[in-house]
Amino acid sequence: MNAPAPIFHRLYDSPVGPLRIAASDVGVHAIEFHAQRHPVPRDARWQAGEHPLLDAVAAQLDDYFAGRRTGFDLPLAPEGTAFQRSVWLELARIPYGSTVSYAQMASRVGRPAAVRAVGAANGRNPLPIVLPCHRVIGADGSLTGFGGGLPTKQFLLELEGALPKAAIADDLFAA
Repeated sequence: MNAPAPIFHRLYDSPVGPLRIAASDVGVHAIEFHAQRHPVPRDARWQAGEHPLLDAVAAQLDDYFAGRRTGFDLPLAPEGTAFQRSVWLELARIPYGSTVSYAQMASRVGRPAAVRAVGAANGRNPLPIVLPCHRVIGADGSLTGFGGGLPTKQFLLELEGALPKAAIADDLFAA
């Protein structure tokens, strides 16, 4: 029996703080914020190191944060339930600079009553930014729940032009 392929990870310095990126020959497994609420489970496959796909992730993130990239072209390998993967796949269809509500996401995945489940799947998205869960907001337009914190969500939406900079609420940056 073959040993499972290793998943290599390293830190990437971004404008929203350090991100842990992880990839293997299969694809990108994770992009995690420093204080990730639901970290991706690690197993014996995970090891610090280099992989060409990590360089591709870093280059595409550089372009995104510089405003030169509105989408990502990377092989993805998120691990989750069938429902979670359906939500994550739908996240990829939210256009750059746009937002949708959790209720709209629930309808898009064919489960209109599963708003909370969609929120939970969003919270466990192992590939934020690339699978843009930051583009999902409350029905009233509020910025709700985000694994990277609300200031990060606001930063990303402003970067994409989905929120005017004047909308910054001082209390978002309070401890």
